[in-house]
Parts: sequence; structure tokens; C-alpha cells
Amino acid sequence: MPKRTTWLRRVLVGAGALPLVALPFAFQPVAGASAPVAQGIAQSVVQQATAFGSTPSSTPVEVSIVLNARNQAQLSQFVSDAARSHRFLGVQQFAQLYGQSPLVIAGIQAYLSQFGIQSQAMSDNLDIQAEGTAGQFDQAFSVQLLDMSYRGQHFHGTRQNPEVPGNLASPILAVLGLTNYQGMFVSHAVKALGHPSPASQSSAETPAGLSATFVAQHYDATPLYAQGDLGQGRTIGIVTLASLNPSDAFTYWQDIGVSVNPDRLQLLNVDGGAGAPSLDLGSDETSLDVEQSGALAPMANIDVYQAPNTDYGYADAFYQAISQNQVDSLSTSWGESEDAINYYISQGQEAPAYAQVFNQAFMEAAAQGISVFAASGDAGAYDASRDLGTTDLSIDNPADSPYITAAGGSTLAGTQNYGPGAVVTIPQERTWGWDYLWPLWQAFGFPSEQQFVLAAIGGSGGGYSSIFPTPDYQLGIPGYRTFSAVPYLTPIDQNTNWSFNATPSVVQGVGQGRATPDLALNADPQTGYGVYTTLFAPAYGTDWVQYGGTSFVAPQLAGLTALIDDSAGTRVGLWNPQIYGFAQGPHSPFTPLDAQGTSNDNLYYTGAPGAVYNPGSGLGLPDIAALAQDFAQPSGAGGEPVPGGPGGFGNGH
Repeated sequence: MPKRTTWLRRVLVGAGALPLVALPFAFQPVAGASAPVAQGIAQSVVQQATAFGSTPSSTPVEVSIVLNARNQAQLSQFVSDAARSHRFLGVQQFAQLYGQSPLVIAGIQAYLSQFGIQSQAMSDNLDIQAEGTAGQFDQAFSVQLLDMSYRGQHFHGTRQNPEVPGNLASPILAVLGLTNYQGMFVSHAVKALGHPSPASQSSAETPAGLSATFVAQHYDATPLYAQGDLGQGRTIGIVTLASLNPSDAFTYWQDIGVSVNPDRLQLLNVDGGAGAPSLDLGSDETSLDVEQSGALAPMANIDVYQAPNTDYGYADAFYQAISQNQVDSLSTSWGESEDAINYYISQGQEAPAYAQVFNQAFMEAAAQGISVFAASGDAGAYDASRDLGTTDLSIDNPADSPYITAAGGSTLAGTQNYGPGAVVTIPQERTWGWDYLWPLWQAFGFPSEQQFVLAAIGGSGGGYSSIFPTPDYQLGIPGYRTFSAVPYLTPIDQNTNWSFNATPSVVQGVGQGRATPDLALNADPQTGYGVYTTLFAPAYGTDWVQYGGTSFVAPQLAGLTALIDDSAGTRVGLWNPQIYGFAQGPHSPFTPLDAQGTSNDNLYYTGAPGAVYNPGSGLGLPDIAALAQDFAQPSGAGGEPVPGGPGGFGNGH
């Protein structure tokens, strides 16, 4: 191990790590001087909520104080190098290089303790979880917590910006939890429309659609099974905002004939957990995440991080999973549109750094070799239509982070029969976009095609980020910047409505910013998968329902990563800098879904003929066995981390 020790020493020296004794009294609170710090995005809710008076001072309150990572430019470069060399850091190494110093942590904790607030820092030195009462936090942050009501939900919150002593403020990125409104994030699972009857797929794999084993067969993962790579020794992480009924997952695996370890599941409640399993809260999402990932990697363990649907709950779930560093791959299928974040920023109700709360967690994951996947959304190029209600082009967060692999969706080839005269045939697998269903509006019971269109906005989330610049690994990728598009929908009335054109001409455009998704698997609910949970029975009269959405692709990729890690004998880390290089090689493991007229669009973006990248479906469809071979040959293996270059994370252009 001398060579590895030398490498780590060089990284430490390069980071400018200081002896802890160099800052002996730097973070003693300064009396009389204070500075505001940012709240989370839930702050936007309190501006519209009705307040009923002060929250009783004895009310228990949980708050997360997210800290700025240090040396971020160097961290970005290290992540790029690590992804290609498969040389990663442990949590303590990460904390020493990039977390806040122990003296900063101690200073903040000492300040909180003056008010009786108990706190504990996560091992990465980026997240401090604090517990106290409303009265204690009122004093510590110079705010007044109020009991509030909004959209039928009662919660506590404050319209004031929290303040701390000025010399404690600069290390703090955001204070989350002073407002505990729930329901900030939406699941990306979609129930099938009507009763699709596909002729070219084995819909009998489950009582309601395909099983997860179809994915392994269709995208060529079976050679990994044949060589004994079943995910043994690997752990998959699921970050979710609704609770799981574990017996549902085991019933699913048993019913599709997958043999698993009965002790493979571990449920971890973050910030008190997500409550009892509930269909209304999204437990169908958690069920499918665990069922799909676990079926594809039958020997892997699964850790399920169940958090309340709040900004602090979601953030803490990521920081806990990543700072524990027990999972090799991590998946989430919850998110919100960039439009929602940008709107709240523009209204002064959110700090511009909010997205960085999550982004730096994904940077840490990449530095430690954890492969992270997020669903790209299910409203095609119009992600904000599902939360903010606007009709402009928009993409989903956190899939927009350049340190996460955004999971897009396709539609399988075949014939779908919705009744007499209502048949649609997909000649070859294409980018998921429901425009092919719109002419069948009568079969779905709508009075006109336009009304059906407005009710059936469905497709692979994708487009260009307005928050994150272009990562270096996407620069120069054919099809990334110059795209083709089919404007079926044109925003009107200040982006609150659409006009509809059933036969648009293909137009050209130029995109800016981080593009999502990065790749695609089948996600169309109409060619979708059976989900099992006993929670379905009261609503649907059955325990099996056909679903789709990019919600499936993220956990499927997390499960497939367990096989790939198993094959490589190591974590392969962040996929993105690697797969964009693979896609430009002489033997690409991807089949791009390039433009064929209007046959590969996500309701807008449709790629360019012959392009490597399509903003509707990314690099396209993977061959998992070929990917595993590519991942097994890191470009920096056997030497020092690879210097920065085309695979890096510069600011882009």
C-alpha cells in the first residue's frame, strides 16, 4: 500500500490542508454582530400560508444546518480524476480535505448548546443535525416560529431569515427545517393510461405488465449473471420520501421467481422517518424502487433511507446515506422542477445556493465512488407543468446536477391496442413521448384531441439546465448543443397555457447548460411494469398495477450498477465522465435514439440525425454487458489520478 499512501498524501498537500491548531479561536461567537443565513425552499410556502400565532415554545423542532464544502474547485477536479481512475476517498479523508474543520463544527455546536439545543455532525463535516424546541430555535436564530396552514396542511414556519453571529455565518450554506411543510417533492412514477394491451411483449410476466427481469434480458445484463455477477457484497441505497412495507418487496421477488436473502433489507428512518406506509404519500414509489433494484441485483443488500417529504428530510437522507458510505450505488425518484426553484429565488423566498445543498452531497458521493442516479421526470420537456404549473421548457432537480446520472425514458417497440380502431404501433424502441397516443383521444374518452393533449403530457424528462453550467464531459458531444425539436406545444399567457399544433415542422435550436438525461431505459407506462403492494387493493381492487415513469429507470440503474461493480471488483463511481467517453469510442455501448422525423421526441427535443446525444433520451439505450467491460478498464488504473481534461467538471461555456 505505500503507493496509495503517497497518492493520498499528495492529494492532502494539494488541497492546502491546514493543521487544526492553526485556527484555535476563530469560531467563538462574536456578541452583537449577526448575519443572515439561507433557509430551504420551504420558505416559499410560508409567504402564502395563513399564520395562526406563535408556535408553542415547547414544540419539538428538528433543524439541519448544511455547511459549505471547502476547496470546491479542487474537489470538482478530484471527482473527475477519480471517476476515470477508480481511486476514491473514504469519508474521513473527504471530511479532512473538503468538509468544514472540526473547529468550525465545534463553534457552531457550542453556539447552539448555549440555548439548550442538542446537535450532532455527520462524519463528512457538511451537515449538522440539531434538535431542540421552538423557543430555543427562536432565540438561537432570532426568528419567530409561527403555526401555519397551507393547502390543508398545518405546520410551523417563519417568514424571517434566520441569523447567527457573523463569524459563524460564512461556513453555513443553508438552515433547513425551521419550516417543516411537507410535500415539497413529487414522485416520478406514472400509472398507465387506459388498459394497454401490447402484442409484442410478454405482459404475462406479472399480472400487470413487465417484470424487472425483462430489463436484464432486453439491455443485455444476462452475461453478467452467467459469469456469477449477482451483486454479492454490494449494497444499493434508495432515498425516498415515503415508507416501505417490506413484505411487499419480498412477495414481488418471490412472485417473479427471484431468490433473495431474507435479511437483505434495512430500513433507516431519517429525521423521524416518513410515517406509516401510505399510497397517498407515495409508498408505491418506494415499493417499485426496492422491487426493481433488488430484482436486478438479487444478491445485493438494500438500504432504504425513509425521510419526511421536506427539504431538510430529503437533504438529510442524502447526506446520511453518503456520509455513512455503506452503499455502492444510490437512487432517488423524487424531485422538483428547476422552474420552481428559480421562481422562489426570483421572489426573494429562496437563496440562489439552494440547489448546491444537494449538489455538494453528490460531489461527495462521486469522490467516495458512490454511483448516484435520479429520475429525469415524466412530463417530457415541460417538467414544471407538474409542480409549478408553468408551460415553458424546464427540467428536474436533482437530476440536473452534473454529479448525478440522470435517468431518462424510452418506449418499447410493439403494438398497443386500446380497442376497436384504437391501435398504435411503435416500429422500434424510441424516446418516450406521448404524442403517439394523442390521435387516439376518442378511445380515452375525451371530446377533442386538444383536451386529451393537456391531460396526457407524458415523456422522458430532458432539456437544458438554467442552474448548472455545462459540465466538461458534455462539451463536444455531437447532438448535445445543437438539437432538433418538434414544437407541438407553444406556451402562451405568460407560460400558463399551451397552444397545440398536431403537425409541427421540425425546427433547430441551440442549448445551453447541463443537459439531461444521460441515458434511457424503458419508462413509458404504456409499455411498463407490474408493481406489487397491498396498498393498491382498496383503490384498485388488486395488488398489482401497471406503472411506468423514469422512477423505474433510476433504481434499475442502481441495481445494474451492483452487477457492474461486482464484475469490476470495485466501485466504478460516477458514471457520467466515463460513459460520455465510451459513447464517443469506436465501440460505443449505447444505441443513440437520434432523430427520425418526429419519432424520437420527448414532446419537444428529438435529437439530430446521426447524433450521439438526444436531449430527450441522452446517449440512448445501453448494452449493460458492454458497459461493464468498459467500466472494468479505468483510464487511470495503475497510476496517479488522471490530470484534468475532456472528462472534467469545469464551468463549461
